[in-house]
This record gives sequence, structure tokens and C-alpha cells, in this order.
Amino acid sequence: MNIHAPLSIEMHVVEEAKKWLGTPYRHQGSKLGVGADCLGLVRGIWREIYGSEPEAPGPYAMDWAEKGDKDRLLDAALKHFVLVQTSPNIGQLVLFRWSAGTLAKHAGIMVNEAGFIHAYSGIGVVLSPLVPTWRKKIAGVFAFPKSTGL
Repeated sequence: MNIHAPLSIEMHVVEEAKKWLGTPYRHQGSKLGVGADCLGLVRGIWREIYGSEPEAPGPYAMDWAEKGDKDRLLDAALKHFVLVQTSPNIGQLVLFRWSAGTLAKHAGIMVNEAGFIHAYSGIGVVLSPLVPTWRKKIAGVFAFPKSTGL
């Protein structure tokens, strides 16, 4: 008899994120193999793990983070994920801002010690190394919750 231990939440996140590799980039998309942006990637992983999304993001323009003063992406992460005060680890959500003082605009999922999966505009869902250029843009690191309470 072969009994497998259940996957940790972190490994479940990584397993789901890897399924999205190669999905084309599509603004506001969140459909595996069809199209996704960085938020759509995170939403799709969340749905697969928890069954449904905690809230609908509503429509958003491609330049949404350049307009206004509300850090919508960071606020949503603080509401639904667990803030981590360390360097990013496997299975965690990483948010990025393009420069100091700007709003968080991009999201990815750490899949190993040195790489993350994200939806890259114009390219699609890819695995990228977390090189110093990306590291200095980190706006926040978050763990997926053990349970959503939904």
C-alpha cells in the first residue's frame, strides 16, 4: 500500500503555478492555457487551491497602478494572504513595484530558491530568475493562508 502524505500548502502552490507555464499573456485573463496576466495567474492558483476567489477584482486598465494613490494590489494581498517579514521562499507570493515610491504593480510565485513564475506582458507565463534587479523591486512577500475561512 502506497500512502502519500498531503502536499504542504507551499508545494501545492508551486505545483499549480508550474501548470500555468506557457499560458499566453492576456490582460485581465485568468484561464489556464488560454491567457492570464500576473493577477490572473494568482487568481487561478487561488481558485485551484481553495475552490473560489475571495472577491472579484473588477475591471482594471493596463496602467491602473500609474493612476491614483491606492495601492490596490498590496492592500488585497494584506487582506487575503499572510505577510512574511523574510526573504521570499518557495510557494510564496511576491509583489513588485517598478521603483521606490510607486504602487505595487506585478506579482509572481516563488517556485524554487532563486526563481519565480509570473505572467510577463507580451510574452506569457514564464519562470524567471530572482536576480538583483527583481529583488530590489520587491514590495512585499506573502504566504498563502492555510485556510481561507470562506
